[in-house]
This record gives sequence, C-alpha cells and structure tokens, in this order.
Amino acid sequence: MSGSDLSAVTSRRVTVLGSTGSIGVSTLEVIAHARETYGADAFPLEALTAQSSVEALAEQARRFKPKLAVIGDASRGEQLKNLLSGTGIETASGYDAIVEAASRPSDVVMVAIIGAASLEPALAAVKRGATIALANKECIVAAGDIFRRAVAEYGATLIPVDSEHNAAFQLLNFDETHAIERVTLTASGGPFRDWTSERMAAATPEQAVAHPNWSMGAKISVDSATLMNKGLELIEAHFLFSLEPEKLAVLVHPQSIVHCLVTYTDGSTLAHLSAPDMRTPIAHALAWPRRMSSPSRRLDLAMLNKLTFEAADARRFPCLGLAQDCLRTGGLAPTILNAANEVAVQAFLGRRIGFLDIARVVEDTLSARASNGSGVPRDVEGVLDADRQARDLAGAICRRVAA
Repeated sequence: MSGSDLSAVTSRRVTVLGSTGSIGVSTLEVIAHARETYGADAFPLEALTAQSSVEALAEQARRFKPKLAVIGDASRGEQLKNLLSGTGIETASGYDAIVEAASRPSDVVMVAIIGAASLEPALAAVKRGATIALANKECIVAAGDIFRRAVAEYGATLIPVDSEHNAAFQLLNFDETHAIERVTLTASGGPFRDWTSERMAAATPEQAVAHPNWSMGAKISVDSATLMNKGLELIEAHFLFSLEPEKLAVLVHPQSIVHCLVTYTDGSTLAHLSAPDMRTPIAHALAWPRRMSSPSRRLDLAMLNKLTFEAADARRFPCLGLAQDCLRTGGLAPTILNAANEVAVQAFLGRRIGFLDIARVVEDTLSARASNGSGVPRDVEGVLDADRQARDLAGAICRRVAA
C-alpha cells in the first residue's frame, strides 16, 4: 500500500457498541469525516448498539446504514423495529443481542459501553480475533488478567482509545520494555481541583459533571471529579502494558494537552500532546498502524501560552488512593473497587448520597470484601459473581448512608 493509499484502512468494517454515548457519537463523527474525505464507502458498518436511546439509535442507523441495529432495553425492541421499518436494516433487542452483535463479522469493534456490562460483548469480539478499539476501562479493571489472556489466545488486537492510554500506546517502545522507567498519566483535576473538602461535601451532580475540558457522559465525568477515573486508568495501564505498579504515576495537568509522559532509563521523557478531543485517539485506533485525517481540533501551543503540572492530592481525593491500593493488592480487589464505584456514582447522580460519600461507600465495600481481595479470578463467571456481590453490598451501604 502506498503512503497515500488508505483503501485497506477505510475498507475495514466497524461495529460500534454504545453508539449513542459520547464516544460512540464521536466515533461516528470520525467515520462521517472519513466518508467525506476518502469516499462514501469508507468504514462500512456492521452493527450499532445502544442501551435505551432508541430514537437516537434509529437516527444514526438511518444515516450510517449498518447491517444491524440493537437496543439493549428489550422493551424498546418493537419501537426500534418500527422506526427502521422499510430501511432494510436488521433490528434486535436485549443484552444477548448486544453480545451477538459483537460476535458478527467486523474488522474493528469500538467498545464504548459504559461499565462492566461491556465485558461479555468485548470478549465475544476478542474470541473471533477482531481488532478491539477499547474506550471502556471497566472491563479491563474488572477482569484484566482474563481479558489479556483471551486477547493473546485468540490473536485479537487491542488498541486503547482512552486518551491517556492511547497516548502511552503511541509513546511506548515495546522492543525496549526493560528501559521504561515510568509512565505518567495526566489528570485535569476535574471541576473540583481547587475545592476544599468542606465545599465538595455539598457538591451537586450538575457541578460534578461540568468537566472543564472534556465532553463526557455523566458517570465518567463524576469519576473525573473524584479522580477515581485516574485510579481506574492506572489499573488499566498495568494490564494493558504489563507494567509494575511502581512504574505508574499520576500528574495533574489542568490544560489536558499533555496526555501521557514516558520516562526511559537514559533520562529521556517523551510526551504526547493533542487538543482535548476524543476524535483524535478514535481516528488513531480506527486507522492503526496507519494515520488518517480526522475532524478533531488542532493544537495551537502559542495560543495556550503555558502548560502547568502539579501533584495529585490523594487526601482530598481519596478515590485515587483506594484505586492505587487495589492495584497493588491485585486479584479481585479491582473488580470490587469498580463495582462499588459504579453503584456509588449512580447513587450520587440520583441524589441519594453526597459527593464525598462515593469514596466512603467504595472503601466500606472493599473493607467488607477484603477476604476476597487476594483471590485471582479463574474465569469470567468468577469475575461476574464477585461483581454482583460487590454491587449488592455497595447498594446496601448506600442505603445505610442515605438513611
């Protein structure tokens, strides 16, 4: 293939799991740009899936013409079928249909489903040797060893889409892993970076989801506000890149321009810079190992004037410390951490607990399940069982806190 010929890239068939969320929407924007740039047939779609946004999914399906559209909420299956009547697009509904969509023949599967619910669909795509563009961190956090073994066993390709991990993927020299001294993931600090703990105690969901730099879904925005997002990313980096916990660090960088720094043993530190726009790593993942045009914002360092960095404050943001502890503990500890956090964040968004209660719920769940922290899950069923138990326990703790 010549340097300018991207036909082998743009002919890749794509499935988008979670197409109506922020990452899914950005993925379709990248594909629309590719079709305008390289031809109307660029990146044909095998399937689009969503959980409950049936009208948005139908609109996407009519525009992008996948072979299949799936709504996870089975009660909306008939509505989706009616909305797409006469289009020739196949429809299905329910969680099993999402897993089946991931199993269908496509070259690239964008995994943009939020939470541990992505695990089974992602593994279904892995088991047919697809390229997995992974925008979800929770399935790696919950089942890192199992997921990594499956990727190796079935010959799948795993490309991280999280901006920090995608940056690390581009910076790391995998032929010189012995020379990697430290990988530093950056954090914006979220909307409460300068807030006192007393002020954060009264924070509302609206304030927590108002991220200063990124446009993200509510759950991820709250995780950014607690710095749990960065803790989960440390665990993800450990599994993605086989890095020891002591080689992973976090640095607060409010401008969100430098996404990752890799320091090598010769004293060199390499940095990846781009505007805070998820369409950049999405385009990289879709085209890898080539590069293609994307509609993402371009970086103008002269306009920025300065870049600043500061240490993360684990005292004011205890979720980061909890995640770091779970990274060192290993076993099922990350699974329990992730499940408890998902439950606590939903309780906060539902105004049943306060912002600072999120860390308390997670810590109490981990303490109650500490005897399972050292166990190593042998299969997906073991992970899902630990996940369910942790969710039940976290839910009970949330009710106690709210009482």
